[in-house]
Amino acid sequence: YPAMIKRGYNSAAPGVTSEHNPIEREGIGMVARSAGEIRVLGPQDGESFWQPVPANGFVRNLLRDRAVASANRFAIGTQTVARLLIREHTHDRNEEIIFVVRGRGIARMDGVDHPLEEGSCVFVGRDRKHHFLNPHDEPLTFLWLIMPGGLDDFFAEIGRPRSPGEPAPEPFPRPANIAEIEARTVFGWTDASFDQHK
Repeated sequence: YPAMIKRGYNSAAPGVTSEHNPIEREGIGMVARSAGEIRVLGPQDGESFWQPVPANGFVRNLLRDRAVASANRFAIGTQTVARLLIREHTHDRNEEIIFVVRGRGIARMDGVDHPLEEGSCVFVGRDRKHHFLNPHDEPLTFLWLIMPGGLDDFFAEIGRPRSPGEPAPEPFPRPANIAEIEARTVFGWTDASFDQHK
């Protein structure tokens, strides 16, 4: 057992090296590691982007692994939409968590509608068809976490920069190369039947 400790293994996780599951004890041959980063954002911090039709609304890209030197790949942010929808889609390489911060809406998961309200939480595994609808006048705001990251890159690439407090622009179309952007970022499949000029 002491030999396993020196190599960076522990009995609770055999075969896991100290790089991934370190045992921090002085004097037994372990390499010390530095503490992780701490980052605190204010309510207006982070990049923000107006989004094209059909979602409209806006996104705040809050944190991602590349910005905070995280050992795990992720991206987290918020999205606010009113009386519109987020097209049905899948993520072939990502898992997603949605937490409703404000408002009401519908999560359609593999064709089944689930009501959403403040405090609702949704986990979406890879290759599951899902989309979000807000049939109400009040905005729906939710926190999204995607692992590994990439959704933040998608929002930045299709959106227009937004400054806090500025009025919303007139609805604008998605980029002409939307399918290429989706495939390159986090999407496996998207509903291509949506007419962006509606």
